[in-house]
Amino acid sequence: MAANEYQVTGMTCGHCEMSVREEVSGIPGVEDVEVSAQTGKLVVSGSGEIDDAKVLAAVEEAGYTAVRA
Repeated sequence: MAANEYQVTGMTCGHCEMSVREEVSGIPGVEDVEVSAQTGKLVVSGSGEIDDAKVLAAVEEAGYTAVRA
């Protein structure tokens, strides 16, 4: 399983984590999303290639900013 790691800025609580998780989970091919407001870390796993542009757009849609770690 492929996994990509990102650094997300602006998350402060569990609600933030949930918003990011919901948006990123909707990307085709994504099978698992781990997100921590405390560390700002987002790990996205899937069976194939994870499209960085789609992940970054989903995080932005949730109201945050991310960069590939």
